Amino acid sequence: MKASNPAPRYPSPGAAWLLVSLLTVAYMVSFVDRYILSLLVEPVKTDLGLTDFQIGLLLGPAFGIFYATMGLPLGYLADRSRRTWIVSAGIAIWTVATALSGLTRSFAQMFIARVSVGVGEATLSPCAMSLIADSFPADRRGKPIALYSSAISVGAALAALLGAAVLTWAGTADSLELPFVGSLAPWRTAFLIAAVPGFVLAPVFFLLGEPARIGASAERAPRHLGHMLRHVGRHVPTYACFVAVFCYMTITAYSHGWLAVMFQRTYGWPVETYALANGLTLIVVGPASVMFAGWLSDRLTRRGQPDAPMRIALLGLFLSMPPGVIGPLLDDAIAAFVVLSAFTVGAAFISSVGVTALLQIVPPRIRAQTIALYYMTISLTGLFLGPSLVGLLNDTVFGADGVRYSVALIPLIFGLPVMLLAPLTLRRYRSALGTFAREN
Repeated sequence: MKASNPAPRYPSPGAAWLLVSLLTVAYMVSFVDRYILSLLVEPVKTDLGLTDFQIGLLLGPAFGIFYATMGLPLGYLADRSRRTWIVSAGIAIWTVATALSGLTRSFAQMFIARVSVGVGEATLSPCAMSLIADSFPADRRGKPIALYSSAISVGAALAALLGAAVLTWAGTADSLELPFVGSLAPWRTAFLIAAVPGFVLAPVFFLLGEPARIGASAERAPRHLGHMLRHVGRHVPTYACFVAVFCYMTITAYSHGWLAVMFQRTYGWPVETYALANGLTLIVVGPASVMFAGWLSDRLTRRGQPDAPMRIALLGLFLSMPPGVIGPLLDDAIAAFVVLSAFTVGAAFISSVGVTALLQIVPPRIRAQTIALYYMTISLTGLFLGPSLVGLLNDTVFGADGVRYSVALIPLIFGLPVMLLAPLTLRRYRSALGTFAREN
């Protein structure tokens, strides 16, 4: 009689946390590479001779549509292939693309570079969440996922601080001389600096081992993409209610890409002043909020409350919407900035537990694919609705100087319906616990 293979075990805590730490660093680097352009709009626009519409394409669709849609086939690949190698390849792609962004000489070249950044970054989160799920049991995933999610605010903060430094430097220096490259304007140097960490991380992940897959075996191979889509299709109302909470967060958060402009037009703050203040705030408030939410999720889950991640997400919804609406309407700049910082706390609560909550209900054999679909949905809605609707409201309703009213309206439009649906969302989520995950 053939002996059965022993069930795979979770790696040691040290190995698991090392993996999470490296994934978090990679995520931070990805956010720096993603957001640095938003703070360098004016010099890029001037040097490349671009229009506002072309800048909008670079900030949104060029990055967003490929970043969001590539995640789904990559999630399918992550359920079948060595995930650390996929991450390594992705880091290499977005790093080279970021460096080339600083060397572009036309709109077409910059567009291709931004597309490539999106393709590379699409590899990371589906693989990361699958790796974390195979490194920690369900009642201990909250903190590692929260640590990984904290990279959102830390990465955005580092991008803001780097952007502030470059903008300040641009006032005192015209260019930088580099060997083999020649004279570079400050904005070009910023892209090259942002790319440096990726050249270190890519080989690290290529050489890194990965944990065994928990809940899957040779006899129970990962399912195909069609199976995942059929599973989601059978439970559309539940997944729609679930994802609406996180779409609200991404739509509002991406609409805040207008905040530097809002503070400049409304309160007279230079962009570098806002970038510095925002970077320092994000680097403290964001990670603290995310880690607290992850700690609370684990604590409540271990106390027999498996719906804890979903309840924390809904708490973040109720914490973030009022300051998101009120902050931009205040007449004092400091008061507006402080209130909008409270929005950051609520948004961090939501972002930190999204995948934790999703992993509680998703069948193991379609785990990475479902996470990829989740990221695709919230990324597409956030990137395409948030920034563009603010611009549309500026052009058609409030005018350029009324940008603060446009920014204030976005969380109200998308947050109020989700708040009204919160009781139904929680009921459906509780019903899904322990049932969806057992589906084959």
